[in-house]
Amino acid sequence: MKSFPFQLPAWLRPVRLLLAACVCALLVFTYVTPAYSGILTEKAPTSSTKDGEANLLDIEGKSQEAILKDPYSLKQTQTEANKGLNEIQGDSDIDKMKRPENTRGAESVEDKVKEALEGITGK
Repeated sequence: MKSFPFQLPAWLRPVRLLLAACVCALLVFTYVTPAYSGILTEKAPTSSTKDGEANLLDIEGKSQEAILKDPYSLKQTQTEANKGLNEIQGDSDIDKMKRPENTRGAESVEDKVKEALEGITGK
């Protein structure tokens, strides 16, 4: 039995090339879009991207202290936890931490969903 080599029709070659170009363009677009997401949003970012991370030296110091010394007693854990987020951080650098109270222009997810639902329902 004689085998025939698989030959694509002449009109299918440009279609295949066009499909490959579209896939490449889609890949490039999906990689580039996140980089421009800050530019495309309506609201400007609330902090500069050049600022970097805040130095939270008090938190680092308390963390190292907690690791190196004996475990906290229950009373000490409760007093530290009642000051702030948890027993290690307490109220260290609380002014540098990002929270809804000290972030201007930030919307919660709940607010965004309410706005979207109001827009859809027309209320």
